[in-house]
Amino acid sequence: MALDSKTLGRTGLPLTVLGFGGTALGNMYTAMSEREAIDTLDAAYAAGIRYFDTAPLYGHGLSELRTGGALRRFEDAGVMLSTKVGWRLKPAFGAPTNAGLFQNISAFSRYEDYTYDGVMRSFEESLNRLGLERADILLLHDVDRRNQGDRYSEVFGTAMNGGYKAMLSLREQKLITAIGCGLNEWEACEDFAKAGDFDCFLLAGRYTLLHQESLASFLQLCEQRGIGIILGGPYNSGILATGAVRDAWLHYEPAPRAALDKVAALEAVCRGYGVPLKAAALQFPLHHRCVATVIPGMRNSAETADNLAMLSTPIPVDLWRELKHAGLIDTSAPTPA
Repeated sequence: MALDSKTLGRTGLPLTVLGFGGTALGNMYTAMSEREAIDTLDAAYAAGIRYFDTAPLYGHGLSELRTGGALRRFEDAGVMLSTKVGWRLKPAFGAPTNAGLFQNISAFSRYEDYTYDGVMRSFEESLNRLGLERADILLLHDVDRRNQGDRYSEVFGTAMNGGYKAMLSLREQKLITAIGCGLNEWEACEDFAKAGDFDCFLLAGRYTLLHQESLASFLQLCEQRGIGIILGGPYNSGILATGAVRDAWLHYEPAPRAALDKVAALEAVCRGYGVPLKAAALQFPLHHRCVATVIPGMRNSAETADNLAMLSTPIPVDLWRELKHAGLIDTSAPTPA
């Protein structure tokens, strides 16, 4: 099976419009067995997915180990891979710490290191786990206010003065093709875009059917500079997949009332056209010229098949018109109508 691809900004890298987000491979929320991980990755590949994203943080190395095993099985020159730097791992010598949202993690604890040497070592360690000689995309991970709080400015400075220079060196050595950041805030992405020569950004959950604030400045800047966007979290960590149910999640936390009300309104419009909310949520970001791919997390072959179905669901142009007319999405958001 073949999936359409879009070029990631100025990089020349073709990414399938549906990519594979590797958080589930790190046992996010619930643990996967090795058999389940293998079957899920094989199903994604068989479905035509050729872009895979992972990170040391996900399961404290578990996602990278599982992804690397799959890439060796595939042996496909057309597969594109991104991983991340900033979070490093060390042997736990006991119970691993700071597992966060991940279950049954590897026997390593995590710590931040955005220095030049830290990023170089982090990349080397990732290649070891992946079993690869290089990667296509390298992303600086979690330097945003959500993760750093009051330390944001300090960590941003360390990253730009150290880790960013390491990434430039790796790109010059052709050990990676593109450099960027993987962040949960468009504002932090914009800070980095203005401060350095970044090729792309993995923006998680901040240009979706629920959130379009990034249109006004950040995505305009990306258009001007030819910066590509990998859109993570197209379902906003759950709520745009489940709808406005009682236990819906938004940005990895229980959804507040205002979000539930807005999603209920989005869902009502979609229902009127016989379109699943998930289909509109998955397709919406791809209408922006900077967005090359959407990468929902997938835990099994059924979720892979469901995402493919949502991607191919026909959506009447009048649905987009009604969402804009009702003020439920930004009127300047690129859509077929």
